[in-house]
Amino acid sequence: MAGPWLLRRVVNRSRQLSAASDDIETLYRCQCHYATTVIDAQGHNRNENVKGNKWFTLPPFTATVNGAALGRELAGVKTDNSTNTMTALKWIQRCCPELPKSLVQKLFRLRQVRRESSNVEEQKPKRVSAKESMNIGDRIFLPITVEKSPSEKVIDYPSSEEERKFVHSLEMYKDSEIVVVNKPPGMPVQGGIGIKRSLDELAAKYMRHEYSEAPRLVHRLDRDCSGLLVMGRTQLSASALHSIFREKTFGTQNEDLESKKRILQKKYWALVIGCPRRSGGIISAPLGKLMLDNGKSERITIMSDVRAPSSQYAVTEYRIIGSSEKGYTWLELSPLTGRKHQLRVHCAEALGTPIVGDYKYGWQAHRKLKHLPLLSSAVNLGMQIPRQKTDPFNLRLGNGSISDKQPHLHLHCKEMVLPNISLALQQAQAVSEADLADVESIKLVAPLPFHMQKSWDYLSS
Repeated sequence: MAGPWLLRRVVNRSRQLSAASDDIETLYRCQCHYATTVIDAQGHNRNENVKGNKWFTLPPFTATVNGAALGRELAGVKTDNSTNTMTALKWIQRCCPELPKSLVQKLFRLRQVRRESSNVEEQKPKRVSAKESMNIGDRIFLPITVEKSPSEKVIDYPSSEEERKFVHSLEMYKDSEIVVVNKPPGMPVQGGIGIKRSLDELAAKYMRHEYSEAPRLVHRLDRDCSGLLVMGRTQLSASALHSIFREKTFGTQNEDLESKKRILQKKYWALVIGCPRRSGGIISAPLGKLMLDNGKSERITIMSDVRAPSSQYAVTEYRIIGSSEKGYTWLELSPLTGRKHQLRVHCAEALGTPIVGDYKYGWQAHRKLKHLPLLSSAVNLGMQIPRQKTDPFNLRLGNGSISDKQPHLHLHCKEMVLPNISLALQQAQAVSEADLADVESIKLVAPLPFHMQKSWDYLSS
């Protein structure tokens, strides 16, 4: 009896193993089915339903302007890659700006991004890396789950009509590609530790207008500095502008400062303590970073050794606008490079005249200052200045002149000339080899903030 019973157990066991093997094979086929698309001889997709259910398909890649190359060309740097050069990563970011960049990079790391080549002989989608270049007609496939992926996590404060009106009042210029604001003093440009509300966050909330994308920063201003701040309204314009600002700093090292046309010009007004020995000139002093308090804080300073690893080339042009018998001088500063705290350090250390309100680089000079009482004539002049009706962010915009015990930083980006990016992009998209050398410029002028205007009136009285 033991023989037939054992034989039945062996037969049943083999059937179970066979069924399990079939299940594994079926699962394997499903997994392969998920990851591939079958194309018949006519080039049609025989698994369109599967692709539609499993993949999120981006539009075919078309000839597009390279923003970085366009910016370099506008800055006077010759390049042959103004169009049709784009990586798979950048194409996804262009088509899906709402997807978090970290998620897109993770998809590439996990090899979950596919590309269907426009080449007829290579119709089967294949894995693609983030840095591979796109060809005309290529299509990118992402896992369908990206449709349900949350956007970048941003703290969503309740909308306020008072805030909206205040932010819109900052706008100085706006077209299809850029928006320019007159940043108030005391408002940080970017978020960070201990910063509750920043200008980039407020721009994303209140300055989108009819655009789905939020304006992007292309340069910076110190928190206590005021004046013109440019943002790109699209990823393409932001890339072009960022390239222009970067090339402005890089090209200054090798150019003839007197003869070369400057496609990007910035002019700051600053009130300084004391008076420079010369009425104008060019400061060429390299800057470097020093760590203080065991690495807890940092300070920028002029480097004596230009070969030091941290040394950065920095050039500033300056001229005296006016001086006062009270010991103050108005300067116009034109930074030809864009280094951190460049103007503040050049004024304090190279000229020996720190900017009013700059307690980091001019503390000793401020300690010797005597409080200046506000004259009645200056009060009358100050009353004529239009004050901000509201101050929803508690920036204390009505205070901080030299008549106050602790004046605010007197540094303001007053004037800027930059290429008309909107027009340049239109020409580049219409003509593949457009000559952008003579693209018209935009000139912008921002009025002084209240505390600087009040100091101006005081010293002029």
